[in-house]
Amino acid sequence: MSARIVAFEALQDFIPLYPLYQLLFADHGLSATQISTLFVIWSTTAFVLEVPSGAWADTYSRRKLLVLGALISGLGYAAWITLPSFAGFALGFVLWGTSSALISGTFEAFVYDELAARDRTDRYASLLGRARSASFVANLVATALATPLFNLGGYTLAGVVSVASCLTQVVVAWSLPEARPVETARESDEPGAKAAFTNYLRMLHSGVTEVLTSRLVRRAVALVALLGGFLAFDEYFPLLAREAGASISAIPLLIAGTVAAQAIGGALAGPAYKLPAATFAVGLAATAVLIAAGSLSRSVWGFLPIALGYGVMQLVIVIAEARLQDSIAGPARATVTSVSGFFAEVFAVAVYAGFAVGSIWFTMSILVAALTIPVVLTALVVPFALPAPRDSVSAEATDT
Repeated sequence: MSARIVAFEALQDFIPLYPLYQLLFADHGLSATQISTLFVIWSTTAFVLEVPSGAWADTYSRRKLLVLGALISGLGYAAWITLPSFAGFALGFVLWGTSSALISGTFEAFVYDELAARDRTDRYASLLGRARSASFVANLVATALATPLFNLGGYTLAGVVSVASCLTQVVVAWSLPEARPVETARESDEPGAKAAFTNYLRMLHSGVTEVLTSRLVRRAVALVALLGGFLAFDEYFPLLAREAGASISAIPLLIAGTVAAQAIGGALAGPAYKLPAATFAVGLAATAVLIAAGSLSRSVWGFLPIALGYGVMQLVIVIAEARLQDSIAGPARATVTSVSGFFAEVFAVAVYAGFAVGSIWFTMSILVAALTIPVVLTALVVPFALPAPRDSVSAEATDT
């Protein structure tokens, strides 16, 4: 099962269209405003569906939702290459946002409960870290293949390979085993659409209530959301590299360094899982210093400390996500996880808005360095917000 879970996550990022789709839109006549509108459509779709899809995952087969999510993403990329217009691109983003909402929360809850069914939740951090590392490696490979695929068959060939990756992901998801929690299975077996809808509302209420009433879970959700929002950094790394004087051909290599560091950071999550929260607080503070120093250096060599800092941050993110799963006590695991995903998206949009406004007065290097201030502030709350390792969570939960 572990190999298939890792493969599923990796295939999700083996998409050669990723480094090309903005060019695809521009080459078909879209303006910068239209492209920005597409991003708004994408984000809005994910916002609206994030938490409701999590509740669905708590009342329906999570494996089948993973299959559906992979299939919908493939349809989205197919829309881009078969309907190359604003309407076709918008349709693709709606499908992509829907797919992301279906998989987000569902995947983490599925993996955790499958391990719980085998009494192996101690392997969750390690398995999640491996899966995230595999996705970064797949992203690097897909990025490297994008140019030769484009040279051979243009956007169409890159799109076909992207769709093929999604279809392979469908096959992998379908092959996954599923041991559903007894309570959820019993509720979902009740006949009638009314019973199913009632169960859906019950799970939605249960998940949101757990976030609101459990101090342990609430703090963990907030921490994971904040850390996830900081991943908005990488949207500005190409512009930062250009400002530092890097050539267009060198920029992908600099970005590849940050992705490789994330892969290493994710892979270290298993061995680091039981380290004290203070260690991760120091690591996150070091991340802020490294990224700020690299950004303010205004040199391509600054991407060395940036990559190191980004790798450490990925390690902290995986640990926080794993300990969030350990802290969830109720049946609505996917719903709780989706709440953190929702607020991570909200925070990321706030970061984008801050950069958009700040770019009127400041350079990219100053803006990236400024974003490390909330990273430092988050580091200060890690010792209080990060749940204890799995063996200590039950005892800690009784105090919330």
